[in-house]
Amino acid sequence: MFDDWMQRYEYMIELGKSLPIIDEQYKTEENIIKGCQSKVWVHANMEDDKVVFTADSDAVITKGIIAILIRVFSNQSPKAILEADTDFIDEIGLKEHLSPTRANGLVSMIKQLKMYALAYQTKVE
Repeated sequence: MFDDWMQRYEYMIELGKSLPIIDEQYKTEENIIKGCQSKVWVHANMEDDKVVFTADSDAVITKGIIAILIRVFSNQSPKAILEADTDFIDEIGLKEHLSPTRANGLVSMIKQLKMYALAYQTKVE
């Protein structure tokens, strides 16, 4: 869709602006994703057997990254989230265009979203 990575970064920043923002009450230490250089807060809620995520970050690129993940994982069943294939990240070349610390943060974000799904999965069964 985009010719160069500057356009992709700009798009990620725009996605970050459209992110379903986490309620201030959930911007707590327990909702911070460990392993991210920036602060990233994620909250999950179960609505009609689907996991709904909200998030925020103090960095625009990171906010865009979590926005992409939330678009993929939010409003899915816990089982679908746990079984989700994350190959799309490699296919769009995202990881290779991030600094090592941001790439580690991306992995931490995916792990945390799947941990929420696992917690909800055990409640559904």
